[in-house]
Amino acid sequence: MTEQDEILSLRTELHEHNRRYYVLHQPIISDQKFDEMMRRLQDLEKMHPELDDPNSPSVRVGSDLSDDFKTIKHKRPMLSLANTYNEQEVIDFYNRIKEGLKGEPFQICCEMKFDGLSISLHYEKGCLTRAVTRGDGVQGDDVTNNVRTIRTIPLVLPPDLDYPDEFEIRGEVIMPFAVFEALNKERLSRGEQPFANPRNAASGTLKNKDARVVASRGLDAYLYYLLSDELPFSEHNKNLEKARQWGFQVSTATTLANNPEEIMHFIKQWDEQRHDLPYATDGIVLKVNSLDQQRSLGLTAKNPRWAIAYKFQAEQVSTPLREVTFQVGRTGVVTPVANMDPVLLAGTTVRRATLHNADVMNALDLHIGDNVLVEKGGEIIPKIIAVDKSNLPLQRGPRVAFPTHCPVCGTELVKNEDEAATYCPNDQCRPQLLGRIEHFISRKAMNIDSLGPEMVDRYFSSGKIHDPADLYYLTYEILCPPAYDLFGVPIPDNRDHLLEKKILQGIQASKSVPFERVLFALGIRFVGEIAAKILARNFKNIDNLKSATVEQLLELNGIGLVIAQSVINFLNDEANLQFIQRLREAGLKFELSEQSQVEQSDRLKGKNIVISGVFQQHSRDEYKTIIEQHGGKNVGSISAKTSFLLAGNNMGPAKLEKAAKLNILILSEDDFLQLLQ
Repeated sequence: MTEQDEILSLRTELHEHNRRYYVLHQPIISDQKFDEMMRRLQDLEKMHPELDDPNSPSVRVGSDLSDDFKTIKHKRPMLSLANTYNEQEVIDFYNRIKEGLKGEPFQICCEMKFDGLSISLHYEKGCLTRAVTRGDGVQGDDVTNNVRTIRTIPLVLPPDLDYPDEFEIRGEVIMPFAVFEALNKERLSRGEQPFANPRNAASGTLKNKDARVVASRGLDAYLYYLLSDELPFSEHNKNLEKARQWGFQVSTATTLANNPEEIMHFIKQWDEQRHDLPYATDGIVLKVNSLDQQRSLGLTAKNPRWAIAYKFQAEQVSTPLREVTFQVGRTGVVTPVANMDPVLLAGTTVRRATLHNADVMNALDLHIGDNVLVEKGGEIIPKIIAVDKSNLPLQRGPRVAFPTHCPVCGTELVKNEDEAATYCPNDQCRPQLLGRIEHFISRKAMNIDSLGPEMVDRYFSSGKIHDPADLYYLTYEILCPPAYDLFGVPIPDNRDHLLEKKILQGIQASKSVPFERVLFALGIRFVGEIAAKILARNFKNIDNLKSATVEQLLELNGIGLVIAQSVINFLNDEANLQFIQRLREAGLKFELSEQSQVEQSDRLKGKNIVISGVFQQHSRDEYKTIIEQHGGKNVGSISAKTSFLLAGNNMGPAKLEKAAKLNILILSEDDFLQLLQ
C-alpha cells in the first residue's frame, strides 16, 4: 500500500470510528488505538501536503450531531484536547508551554478527566437559558430540555451572588457506576443490547428524544471551565472555586503544579485512587492556570495549545479461557458468558465476563484454552478485548460456537434480522418463568415485601408457584404445611413463620398497585416503566389496550414500532390472556383509578406547551404531568408551533422576549390552573 492509499484508508476508517463513537455510541476500538491511527494520519499528511483535505478527520472534532435536535452555533468554539499516554509527552507539553511563554513563570492546573459527554451551559441573569453538546466544535445539539432533568445542574442561581449577567460554563455529563449497572441490568432483562460503558450510556441518554426517559436515568454533571466577558478572576482555578460557590458541581480533585514532577505525582496518585470513585474517569487534564497566558499561547485548528489530556492506560490482563456458558434471561435472550482463571484486574478478582451476543462472541474467534485479554469497560464491567495472540497454546482447543438450541430446554433458538439478541422462543423455559416472577415482584413493579429471588426459586422448585399469578392463590397452609410423624400424627410446630406471614401480607398489599405498574410488571418485552405509563394513561384499561392497533399505538409519543408490535403480540397470545384473567380475578388493577381518570381530560389536546420559571403551587415536574394528563405536550423551546408559555417567577428574559416576538400567549400559574378548573 502506498502512503497515498494509506492516507485515504485512514481517513475512511477514522470517519467511521467517529460515527460509531459519537453518533451510534458503539465504539469498536479503544481510545488509545484511535489516537494511534490519528497520529499516523497526521504524520502522513505532513509528509504529503499536496493531499490536503479540509474534511480530513485530523482537522475536525468528532461530531455527535443528531437530526433529532436543533443545531446551535457555539458562541465560542468548543475544541477537543490533544491526548498523551506517557510521562515523556507530559514533559514535552510542559516544555512547549515554557518556551511559548518565554520563561515567564506559570502554573499547571491538574484536574480529573471525566468520561462522559461534553456540554456547554449558558446562563443569563442567573437562569439557565441553553445547553448545547460539543457537536463538531463549531456547532452542537440543543439539549436544554433534557439537561434540565439533571439535578446537579442549577436551573436558577441565588439572586444575591456575584455572577456575571451572561456566562458560559462547560463540563461533562456522566452516568455514575451504580446507575449504569442498574440500567444495563434492566436493558438485558428486556432483551435489549447493554451499553458498552457509562460514557456511551450517558451520551445515548442525553440524546434521547423523550425527556422523561432522561429524567429516569439519574445522569450527573461536573463542570470544569468558566467563560464570560466579565470573569471574576484571571486564574482558572479561582474561577472554578467561584463557580462552586454559585452552586455548580465542581470536582475537588484538583491541584496546582509548578513543575513536571508535581504533575506526574498527581497523575500517579489518581491512577491508583480513581478505582474508588463512583464514576468513570479516563485521565487527567492539564491546563495553564493563568487565563492571560492561555490567550497568549492561543489555539491550533483543533486543540488549545495551553491544555492537554493525559489518558490512563486501560488495565489489561491475560488469562486462560476455560469455558463459555450460555444464560437465558426472562425474555428468553441468550447471553454468552466467558469463564476464566481468576485474575486480579483494577483492584478486584475477575472470573467471568459477558460476551454480549453471538455477533460479538463470533468476532473474537474464541477457542477453549486460549489466553484472552481482559479489561474493565468503564472501570466496572469485565470484558474480553481480544485473544492474546502473543501467548496462544501450541494446540488450540475447540472453537466456541453459539448454540443452535436453548441450553436449558432444548428449543431451537431464534434471531431476528433487526436485533442483536438470540433468544429461546419457549416461554415455558425455566429461566424465563423464574425471571418473569422475579421481575413481577421487583420494587418498580408490584414491590412485594419480603419476597426475593431465593424464595421464588424455592417456591418454584417445590411446585407452589409456576407463574406470577400463582402468588395470589398462596395460603398460609400452602406455605407452612403441617408435618406428620410416621404414624400420621401431626407434629407440633413451635415456629412463628414470620417470613411467610410477611410474604402473604406483601402479596395482599400489592393488589393496590396502580394499573401502570401492573402493566410494567407483566413483563411485556421492550415495555419499560416509561412506556407502561404512556400506554396506561392513553388507553385507560387493559381491554382498550388489547383492542389497539399498531397505528394507534404509534400515534403516542414515546412508543415506537418495536414496542407497539411487542404489545400487540403479547396481548394476542391466549396463554397471556389467561394469565391476565387470573390476575384480574385475584383483584389486581387493570384500569386507571377513578381519581386518575377524573384528573384526565382532553382540554390541552393538540397544544404544545413550554414551562419556564419557578412555581408556588406545584413543581415543574408536577406541571408536566398535569399537562400530559390533560392531553397536552411538553416542549422545551419556544417556536411558532408553541400554543402558550406557562410562566413562573424568575423566568429568563430571553424566553419572554421570544414569546412576545412570536405573539405567543403567556399564562401565569393561576391562569393555567383556572383554565383546567
